[in-house]
Amino acid sequence: MTTSRAQEVAEVLFELKRAGKVATFSTIASRAGFTSGTTGRSVLTALKTVRRDWPHLQWWRAIDDKGMLPRNSEHAKKLEESGFEISDAEGKHEDQVTIVALDEHLMQWNESGDEQAAV
Repeated sequence: MTTSRAQEVAEVLFELKRAGKVATFSTIASRAGFTSGTTGRSVLTALKTVRRDWPHLQWWRAIDDKGMLPRNSEHAKKLEESGFEISDAEGKHEDQVTIVALDEHLMQWNESGDEQAAV
């Protein structure tokens, strides 16, 4: 059974797909009307349902709040296949990658809920 959270997350993912953007777990949760939970746990749970019930939605547009992805993961590969440039993460994150120029690709919504360009 699909949860209302998963339905709300699915709607946000559809917005991201239309805009060609990505968003962090916290931003997606806020847009969907709930909190992301510890390390995005609530969003990750909703994403599992989205992947099962709406496989055509681009679940991989949801990224953790730090913008990090496991190297060679399905997540990173899906982003690359969609035209996002991926590079090694800096610092202590040897086994992780990130989206190049991440800030340019992050979806932003204004207070009225309308889409606006990434800052």
